[in-house]
Amino acid sequence: MIKNPEVAKQISEAMQQMWNELCGCCELVQQRCSPEEYAAFIKATRNIGCGIVMDVMEPLYDANPSLKPANWDDGLE
Repeated sequence: MIKNPEVAKQISEAMQQMWNELCGCCELVQQRCSPEEYAAFIKATRNIGCGIVMDVMEPLYDANPSLKPANWDDGLE
């Protein structure tokens, strides 16, 4: 994964922003749409979320531990 600290920081910030946007979309759909629509939306977007976290952020933070947010591992144990 990316070892250049400056590039890694920019990628980390971009991925965090994308994650936050995706979570915001999920909340919007949950609040304003039917449970069936919400379930369909989650099903359609779950691979995006998993890809952001598992395929990009985890390897990025493994290569650049100083970028890892303090609470990153809280939900993994």
